[in-house]
Amino acid sequence: MLQDYYGVIGFVVIAAGFSWLVDHSPWASRTLSRRMDEHRKQWMMNMAARSVRIMDSQIIAGLQNGIAFFASTALLGIGAAFTLITALDPVMSAVGDVPFLDTTSRIQWEVMSLGLLVIYAYAFFKFGWAYRLVNYSAMLLGATPDVPRDNDATAEALRGAYRAGAMNVVAGRQFNRGLRALFLSIGYLAWIAGPMAQIGGTLIVAGLLVSRQFFSPALAALAAGQDAMDAVSMPASPDESGDQATG
Repeated sequence: MLQDYYGVIGFVVIAAGFSWLVDHSPWASRTLSRRMDEHRKQWMMNMAARSVRIMDSQIIAGLQNGIAFFASTALLGIGAAFTLITALDPVMSAVGDVPFLDTTSRIQWEVMSLGLLVIYAYAFFKFGWAYRLVNYSAMLLGATPDVPRDNDATAEALRGAYRAGAMNVVAGRQFNRGLRALFLSIGYLAWIAGPMAQIGGTLIVAGLLVSRQFFSPALAALAAGQDAMDAVSMPASPDESGDQATG
């Protein structure tokens, strides 16, 4: 019955709404990911001014290692979801006595397990593509000439740095979407407790992701302006100085 799959429908609606909010909405430019996109571009512009780029190569290698780790994790998830599909009977028997778990419909479990397989496959595809794009970023980094004194050559170096930065931004967005799928799969797993639990779990995970994109300390750190720097560098007041001397 359709009501058995309200949880899946709710999951798709919540996931699509969250993706629209952080990727395409009028507020997308305020997210942590978009702010980091600007720093990715600035990194490549600064890279063009360096003749020795060992540090930049090490950062690229670190990004590749991180993406490869999550790609491996998604691949393990694919294997686990496929195993669940092929071994539903013992799994349903094992959880049948657990309170609040719905094991009445084998067809529903098959559909839900297939959905979990699709989520992990999507994440693996995104991580795999992000890994390839980071490789392209490394190639563009190597192809970017140093910034010389000649104006024409300087313009070419800046164009190369901009291309490398733009490629890095695209890679970062693909990685973020794969990571988003892994996070949302945690809410999807609540389907074993029923459709309402699946919707509630997905809403909780999406809410946490929204808070990290719009209200996290990491975003506040990026948005720290000159006022914050002035506060940090402001000399201590006489009272504070006396307290420090007394202490």
